[in-house]
Amino acid sequence: MKPYVICHMMGPLDGQLLVEQWTASTGLSFDALIAEYDRVHEQLGADAWIAGRAVGAEFADGKPHPPINATAVERPVHVARSGAEEYAVLIDPGGKLHWTGPMTYDAATIVLLGGNVPDAHLAELACDGISYVVAEGEKIDLDHALSTLNARFGIARLLLEGGAHTNAEFLEAGLVDEISLLLFPAICGRTGSQTLFGARRDGLGDRLRLSAISTAVRQAGAVHLRYKVEYPWKSH
Repeated sequence: MKPYVICHMMGPLDGQLLVEQWTASTGLSFDALIAEYDRVHEQLGADAWIAGRAVGAEFADGKPHPPINATAVERPVHVARSGAEEYAVLIDPGGKLHWTGPMTYDAATIVLLGGNVPDAHLAELACDGISYVVAEGEKIDLDHALSTLNARFGIARLLLEGGAHTNAEFLEAGLVDEISLLLFPAICGRTGSQTLFGARRDGLGDRLRLSAISTAVRQAGAVHLRYKVEYPWKSH
């Protein structure tokens, strides 16, 4: 059983990803926009949030420090902390991220890794008090990883807060149950800028359907939109 997944994002009217590129259009500060996004994050009541390597790199400020006298490591799952109030799940297939402690943004860290990650990196994570899940192959099976997060860590409600690539991977795999979008009164207008849901060359139009759940006007002139996600191909 996988967690209920809500893709929670924020953006301007033209759907550009990088907040700092469109903040000026709102007339508000970057911190004010993020604060409103965080308020909605809390109100969605999730057990954990998940993001890709690029987001993880913003928090993983350590350097490689494998323990000298490492004992045998656990595969495929190491639970450093169970029953945490909140988990931060970071996708790092190659094991390139390094931490200086067990928490990410005040949440207990879990790392999703590819199967080729060496034992030395797993030992480093374990010694830092960080939980991890190792895939069977080089590529992470997101469906299986989500089921493991539910079974081993009790995560029942998960916020997907990735970049364009990570969001698209989850949508393509049919793993997103709901989209929560905080839409700000702003226009970025930059050519070549990343959008919230980058995907395949032929897009996602044939992969999913959205139906409205609710709308609400928020602070800073934002509108909070919630949509149920359905996948026609799953019923075939």
